[in-house]
Amino acid sequence: MSFFTDLAHQYIDGEWRPGKGSWDIVDFNPFDGTKLAAVTVATADEVDQAYRAAENAQQAWADTNPYARRTVLEKALRIVEEREDEIGDAIVAELGGTRLKAAFELHLAKEFLREAARLALRSTGQILPSPTEGKENRVYRVPVGVVGVISPFNFPFLLSLKSVAPALALGNAVVLKPHQNTPVCGGTLVAKVFEDAGLPAGLLNVVVTDIAEIGDALLEHPVPQVISFTGSDKVGRHVATVCAAHLKRSVLELGGNSALIVLDDADVDYAVDAAVFSRYVHQGQVCMAANRILVDRSVEQEFTEKFVAKVASLTVGDPADPATQIGPLINATQAEAISTLVDRTVEAGATALLHGRAEGNLVSPSVLTGLPADSPVLSQEIFGPVALLVPFDGEDEAVRIANDTPYGLSGAVHTSDIERGVRVGQRIRTGMIHINDGTVHDEPVVPFGGEKNSGLGRLNGDSMLEAFTTQKWISVQYGRSRFPF
Repeated sequence: MSFFTDLAHQYIDGEWRPGKGSWDIVDFNPFDGTKLAAVTVATADEVDQAYRAAENAQQAWADTNPYARRTVLEKALRIVEEREDEIGDAIVAELGGTRLKAAFELHLAKEFLREAARLALRSTGQILPSPTEGKENRVYRVPVGVVGVISPFNFPFLLSLKSVAPALALGNAVVLKPHQNTPVCGGTLVAKVFEDAGLPAGLLNVVVTDIAEIGDALLEHPVPQVISFTGSDKVGRHVATVCAAHLKRSVLELGGNSALIVLDDADVDYAVDAAVFSRYVHQGQVCMAANRILVDRSVEQEFTEKFVAKVASLTVGDPADPATQIGPLINATQAEAISTLVDRTVEAGATALLHGRAEGNLVSPSVLTGLPADSPVLSQEIFGPVALLVPFDGEDEAVRIANDTPYGLSGAVHTSDIERGVRVGQRIRTGMIHINDGTVHDEPVVPFGGEKNSGLGRLNGDSMLEAFTTQKWISVQYGRSRFPF
């Protein structure tokens, strides 16, 4: 099948149908500008239909034997495995992901589907003691009901599945809104996988739309009890505000400004490899990317020379070419923003060891150093191929610089002394940190999330139980209670 022809629709209550809005979201290949698809946007009324379909289907699904739910997840995994080449081609075409990036995303997607299948059997309860004679306290884990999922453009297939699959496994229904730049890989392709896996109609609905059309209808609707959002901290704040006003739970996986720290006793060659990957994987369009690379002055010169040489050797070009390591940014707006950021940072006093230039949506890598301590670029997320090299003197200064940001998602520490690295990592305010490794990691059973402006809550493993179920206390009184009146 042709994903971009057959899946350019809304998917509501098990039906593929055109949206009823008055305009189209046009899906372009970011490398060559080819039009892949056009999807007429869903209206607020269609969002309501999607949520009502989910609400109507959810209870029967929650009552379904968990082993039967697991079977659907297992079949979805097999479908992804069977169609892996086609899905990889779609990732390359729709978001400009390199072949390496597409393989990385698909590997993780399969791992998360495996974990979601196991999760279907882990929603266990408890029996707790009571001070009242003859009373038994039962605590059940039950689905929240309907979950709204809003996914980003950078890892759309993975990050949609990451919330959709566990929510379904635990007995919920879902309404998914993919990013406008990736409506197929992040939305309708996910629906097709589950449709072919035998998921009953109404349990997963996909609305391809935009806030310009529906406003906050996706967030304010009375049906969903949880909104799972992955994206920028600016939009995440708005999501959290609207959800709080409507007493909904929000799970927010937001931006980052990770630091990769190279201590004086690090293996410099290995640290260079880790830093280059951590900064430039998927053109730097990764929330965990190492925006800032902090290097002890005692190894600064050696590290800098080797780092710049390796970055300069990266191949920029067509993401469909297996030799390409840096593909296009997602759109022209992002490419222009990154180019402007580099130019302005250099004008403000930074030194460009490599000054990347834009050709269409292709932006070659930049490496900046000599940044003033108050440079705004040091505290913000850079969603593009730009590395900032920052020297430091000793652990205390490294920790201070690493923490000098409103974000707290990921990070890394390189040292020959593992426990030293752990001690430094414990002082850095992030949700995740990696010793002698890169900053970009995600594993299905490990809590994933950030501190400060990098989000609220955690995903993965048992954290999915907290995200997509709620607890219900049922007490049983054996015999008769005594009441005071």
